[in-house]
Amino acid sequence: MGLIASSDIFDALVLVADPWVIAFVFMGSVIGMVFGAAPGLTAPSAIALFLPVTYAMGPTTSMALLMGIYCSGYFAGSIPAILINTPGTPSAAATALDGFAMARAGESDRALSTAIICSFIGGLFSLLLLMTIAPVLAKVALSFTSVEYFSFALIGIVCVAGISRGSMIKGLAAALIGILVSTVGLDPVSGVGRFMFGEPNLMAGIPTISALIGLFAIGQMLLLSKEGVDEQVILPMQKPASQSAVLLDIWRNRWLTFKSAVIGSLIGVLPGTGPAIASWVSYSDALRTAKPDDKFGKGEIKGVISCEVSNNAVTGGALVPLLTLGIPGDPVTAILIGALMIQGVHTGPFLISQNGSLFMSILMLLFVSNVFMVIIGLSARRMAAKVLKIPSGIMVPTICMMAAAGAFSIHNNAFDVRLVLIFGVLGYLMIRFGFPTAPAVLGIVLGPILEQNLRNALTVSNMDFTVFVTRPVSAVSLAVTAFLLYLWIVPRKGSGGSEGDA
Repeated sequence: MGLIASSDIFDALVLVADPWVIAFVFMGSVIGMVFGAAPGLTAPSAIALFLPVTYAMGPTTSMALLMGIYCSGYFAGSIPAILINTPGTPSAAATALDGFAMARAGESDRALSTAIICSFIGGLFSLLLLMTIAPVLAKVALSFTSVEYFSFALIGIVCVAGISRGSMIKGLAAALIGILVSTVGLDPVSGVGRFMFGEPNLMAGIPTISALIGLFAIGQMLLLSKEGVDEQVILPMQKPASQSAVLLDIWRNRWLTFKSAVIGSLIGVLPGTGPAIASWVSYSDALRTAKPDDKFGKGEIKGVISCEVSNNAVTGGALVPLLTLGIPGDPVTAILIGALMIQGVHTGPFLISQNGSLFMSILMLLFVSNVFMVIIGLSARRMAAKVLKIPSGIMVPTICMMAAAGAFSIHNNAFDVRLVLIFGVLGYLMIRFGFPTAPAVLGIVLGPILEQNLRNALTVSNMDFTVFVTRPVSAVSLAVTAFLLYLWIVPRKGSGGSEGDA
């Protein structure tokens, strides 16, 4: 913070204290909450939709609106994930594993309250990180090459072993399905079409949002329509959770909370990653250190804590390379670069020294946005929980319509709606035959990162595969990958079929 003058801090306080600025933060928080909770309407789509609105605003006011959407949008995807097992955002898919199980056990209020408070903790931690060691972390991330990024993505794929405890083989198979989906379209190097089947709409590949909406929203709705209304109507939610009990849960798992915040912040610093990867890595780490009496996948509060802390810890971490190097850390910050350029502000190494008041304003707005996220989330959680009382005869077609509208809004193309239906059938078949859909999401997210960085690394090294073990960071990452495989595979051989029987 040595580059920030005291006058910049004072100017930032004056700007952020403006009632209009606070009002726009609140408005953005509400918008982000709505878009994050609705299947298919994500934080990036919300920010892209409201970006033209910022043309007539000043830098601080525009950042107030967008920061509010940014923070709340990342959290709000956990609301439908917990209540109806339909993640509003890709990063909330991991939260659904234990959050929805808690809802089925009558603890939806406890799960929602935990998710809200943990999201605030993660956002606050990443804000402190952004304030203190942003330049150092950005330089470290900049030193990574395609070799390191491939190794990091490979660790993410191995995390499938942690989220597929019932059957590691089926989990890996689901991940490979996701990777296969990510290869559809024109080859990024040769320009040759892959798996397009003569369909020009597939030239740019399968939109990730359409695939995820289909796998989760439509697939789950097809399953609900087959099961009928009986199982869904009896979902209990009659157990209100006291905030002191929720805080006590978090305090008991304070080490897990801290680790998840670190994981989310560091993954956010890495350009091209995002909250989805952070959530899965944190959840896998929580599984790795699980105690014998933990019930991951059946309503374990540690699962919600690890996912939601890391999910929102990405927000500040992703702003590190954006504000110090001009490199977006995730899709949202890529849009934020455009928002700053509209205001005549260029991100990069000189932003802090030349526009310190704006940098401090963004930090303060990030804090205020997290505060509003907690206030709105805790105030509206009881109202949101009433969705469990909606008969599936009404809920199923309503969610399907919202999902279709969300998919259509991405490119205003009816073909995306057809893709949602196709992936909905695929998701339904995967669930029916015991293949988890969560690893498929991981494969879709990590597939492009794996392919692009593998090809770049081999091209630069003249097809020398030893480059992955000669670079220290990559070698350590591969060693961690092998160690994780050992942890997950060896106990299965020794335990026989006991785990599956359980």
